[in-house]
Amino acid sequence: MAEAAEIIEEALSIPIPSSEFLVLDDYRRLTGPNLLWGKAGAVLDVHFDGIDPSRIRALWQQQARRVLDGVGWNDEQTCERAFERGFNLAVSAPMDQLYSAIFVAQTAWHFCAAELLSQKAGDFDAMIGDLKSVMAREANPPLITLIEAAEQRGIDALSDDDALSLGHGIGSRTWPVTDLPDTDSVEWARLHNVPVALITGTNGKTTTTRLCSAIAKAAGMVSGLTSTEFVRVGDDILERGDFSGPGGARMLLRDPRLEIAHLEVARGGILRRGLPLRRAQAALVTNVAADHLGQYGINTVAELATAKFAVHRALDDDGVLVLNADDPYVVAEASRTNANICWFSLDQATSQIQMAKAEQKTCAWLDGRQLVYFNGVDAVNIISVENIPITMDGAARYNISNALGATCVSCAMQIDYRFIRTGLAGFKSNPDDNPGRCNEFAVNGARVFVDFAHNPHSIEAVTQTMASIPAKRRFILLSHAGDRSDQDIRDVTTSAFAFGPDFVVAAELPDYLRGRAAGETTQLIRQTSLSLGMKPQQIINGSSPADGVAKILDRLEPGDLALLLVLSERDKVFEMLR
Repeated sequence: MAEAAEIIEEALSIPIPSSEFLVLDDYRRLTGPNLLWGKAGAVLDVHFDGIDPSRIRALWQQQARRVLDGVGWNDEQTCERAFERGFNLAVSAPMDQLYSAIFVAQTAWHFCAAELLSQKAGDFDAMIGDLKSVMAREANPPLITLIEAAEQRGIDALSDDDALSLGHGIGSRTWPVTDLPDTDSVEWARLHNVPVALITGTNGKTTTTRLCSAIAKAAGMVSGLTSTEFVRVGDDILERGDFSGPGGARMLLRDPRLEIAHLEVARGGILRRGLPLRRAQAALVTNVAADHLGQYGINTVAELATAKFAVHRALDDDGVLVLNADDPYVVAEASRTNANICWFSLDQATSQIQMAKAEQKTCAWLDGRQLVYFNGVDAVNIISVENIPITMDGAARYNISNALGATCVSCAMQIDYRFIRTGLAGFKSNPDDNPGRCNEFAVNGARVFVDFAHNPHSIEAVTQTMASIPAKRRFILLSHAGDRSDQDIRDVTTSAFAFGPDFVVAAELPDYLRGRAAGETTQLIRQTSLSLGMKPQQIINGSSPADGVAKILDRLEPGDLALLLVLSERDKVFEMLR
């Protein structure tokens, strides 16, 4: 029987030759389809300078193959992905030996680095012997047998350090990995998958996930979702926190009440562990913009698009990839997938929409103020924008786009048009339906909006929408985490000026200084605001988001408009406004 994961994880320490010109930066398990390929295994992130990348690639292919064959993993494979002055280097592995896979990859890199740096390498046979010893301790043959049996039956298998589940939701069963049944004792007829959608993108994924879940609820289904804020089944929140990775998905998909699931999938989860399943019915990429670049070899927006598109690798054979035809990075990356694509656009003249209609493929678009879905034969009027509350009568163009994406996902999941209409019409921008997304409050005759937008792309979308609302005076609350670069903070602040503010409140984030001195970030906001034409008396400092909000509320008069971009103390801010 396999030993506990925490013991196996520390079983070996592979010496890694390094220098200032060649560094092994990170290593991790890949538990599902991921940026590199659709296989589980392990990946290394290597950075180099002044070394021929073709030599690194060739050495990796040679040494990884040598080590894989040495441990008896003859059917496992290697791959590599180049980025600026670096490589992601991966090996595939059986699902029951992913910690061993890390040691295998590190051993292969040991021999690569030793040759690149002209250092003495370890004894190959001895190192292979150590690997085989750990592999024998980690191996769990019953786990592999059940996963293979489920795959033959088209049933999804979700495994982690503690449990194996077969099927999803109401069609699932979960066992401890230390007490697995034999194949013949599993009640296979009771196991099945439920419709699952993966929703990713830089902005809009949380709103779209919630919107899709509301549509499924309108259809009378027990709908569940994961997000950066909680995991929910029906009206029950299972746990609060950031559950946009595989752990949150497994928690949801193992709930026996679940009939349909919408999973918010963030960049970090894709890159750290991969995707949680292999049998999704739909996947959506909302858009791609600069955010969290510089990690795991993702240094450009185009590379970020590639990472987001990993969701297509988890689609079932008849699954649908829903894509935003208005996003150039999404359009460019789409040429690299063979998935069944359903395009959507705010402009029906877009070439992707025109081509889809000509080829009788599904798509959706905005026709004047009407959302239209084309099912391959007929164009169906779904709903007018004035009947979708989150579009703010059409002013929030980004939420029209989100509604189109949700429509396409719901159609891919076989939900009837009438329930899509009901779900879109009943979903509101309030703290109950969509907390932190343009939630409106009335204070002293003024309109106050709360939004959690945090990057230039999302802030610009929100502030442009708010700019269309008439107001006597405009107040905006800004705050940024300290791990953003100076330029990032300037860019985000500049984006906020689409709002046309009369007053800027620069709020400190005491819990998110992340290496900066107190006051450093707010000073950058102040300097940028001054450079954009604000006068010193129009810029107000807040010691925290709640303090900044209090200073705005004290100044509000009838006819004023306030936009609070709240990044922390959210519950406290909502309580103040209530």
